[in-house]
Amino acid sequence: MRARDFFSQLEHEQIVGAIRDAESKMCGEIRVFISRKEPEDPVAAAQLRFEKLGMTKTKDRNGVLIYVAPRVRKFAIIGDLAIHQKCGDKFWTDVAQEMTGHFRKGDYTQGIIHGIHRAGALMGAHFPHHDGDRNELPDEIEHD
Repeated sequence: MRARDFFSQLEHEQIVGAIRDAESKMCGEIRVFISRKEPEDPVAAAQLRFEKLGMTKTKDRNGVLIYVAPRVRKFAIIGDLAIHQKCGDKFWTDVAQEMTGHFRKGDYTQGIIHGIHRAGALMGAHFPHHDGDRNELPDEIEHD
């Protein structure tokens, strides 16, 4: 699938709304990135993009990135140090499997939103919203 076609199928406002809703209940950052490239290793590509998006510079090191490469039908969901320490690898594997179920049905928006909700719930449990919390990174979907 071409990235442009994939990108045009997404319900951008629903995804951005899900990010804003999740972030209103916790102290952390969730980003979505759609790549037009064909990475062999989506996790490595996501980790590189995580740094390029400035996600390692958040105050509490508790950001999450959902990285999708539709041309190769691969994706990754990764968290920064603090959030990964709270959940471990099994959480990310479970969320990825759940998102894959949506993607296989062609429901890309709901797959991404599902990942956002699951990450947001985990982050809310460990990093609840507090007075003075500010949005450190944009909520918009990014792409290359």
